[in-house]
Amino acid sequence: MAISETISQHVPFLRRFGRALTGTQADGDAYVMATLEAIVADPADIKSAADVRIALYRRFLQCWSDNPMRAIPEASAYGDEAGAQRHLGAMSLRPRIAFLLGTLEGFDQDQIAQVMDCSVATVDRLLADAGQEISEQIATSILIIEDEPFIAFDLQALVEDLGHNVVNVARTHKEAVSAAKMHKPGLILADIHLADGSSGLDAVNEILASFEAPVIFITAYPERFLTGQAPEPAFLIAKPYVPGTVKAVVSQALFFDRKSQRRDQAVASR
Repeated sequence: MAISETISQHVPFLRRFGRALTGTQADGDAYVMATLEAIVADPADIKSAADVRIALYRRFLQCWSDNPMRAIPEASAYGDEAGAQRHLGAMSLRPRIAFLLGTLEGFDQDQIAQVMDCSVATVDRLLADAGQEISEQIATSILIIEDEPFIAFDLQALVEDLGHNVVNVARTHKEAVSAAKMHKPGLILADIHLADGSSGLDAVNEILASFEAPVIFITAYPERFLTGQAPEPAFLIAKPYVPGTVKAVVSQALFFDRKSQRRDQAVASR
């Protein structure tokens, strides 16, 4: 099998990791492109790798570390550069990388150690540091758009465990738009298909026409949204989801949003 065929199945998810790490589609995709160009120029480690996915992510981090290029951030409803810089400055870099590799990309600790070129003991420490730092970070109000009661309840419990406040759970397009107008949430967590046959995508588009907020979409087919065609969602959770993934994506979405705030500030403002 050709190298292009071997790695192509992993590229959509590498793009997801890239945008989560950098905060924008443009920056993440720029590093993915640099990674692919580097592999074309020198494919030896990919060809000889026992695990191509590990080798691909490792090469991505090497390109990201060795080439501090900066793509122009897109104007987006998912946050801005100032917010990203403020929140990223509050969290250590290596713990964040380890946390993303584990909870967003599903690598186990041994695999994370290989990707990051460090020991498993170091990964253990980095993940512990990440958990502590994230728990001390930003809190906000959240609107959940989800028509399945058990999923909605589970999502609410997960985000409240992170210290956030769920202001409403909407089951339809109409309920979602009404709740958003009333509460102006700091984050929207949206399913794609809603109870009355309406679209979560349409509901979110209508909401974002009135005010800005980061959005996390829930879908059973994330690859349909990671096509390289703009615009596309910055944050996706695949169904069935892992609780740690939800927590990771929520934290990342808020890191890159200018309106999110630290927990003590959020509590004081309620």
